[in-house]
Amino acid sequence: MASDMLQQMSKKTWYRWSFYINIVLFFIIALCIYLLVIDCLSLHLSADPYAWLYITRDLAFLSIALALIFFQFFRNLLLIMRRAL
Repeated sequence: MASDMLQQMSKKTWYRWSFYINIVLFFIIALCIYLLVIDCLSLHLSADPYAWLYITRDLAFLSIALALIFFQFFRNLLLIMRRAL
């Protein structure tokens, strides 16, 4: 069902969706970096026992978002290399 929808989608629509997904991912990365800095400062300034949990949460979201961006980058690079040969 989902594969039928993807097969009927044009390249222009797919590139537009991919662009919007990347914009959302960059906002997630910016937010996670901001929260990571704030949580690291709060760990340094106070003795909150849950500060490590907050830092781990920020790192998890940051690593997932970066993994998705790197996956798209290398997939697109592979497509470009295949077309050039």
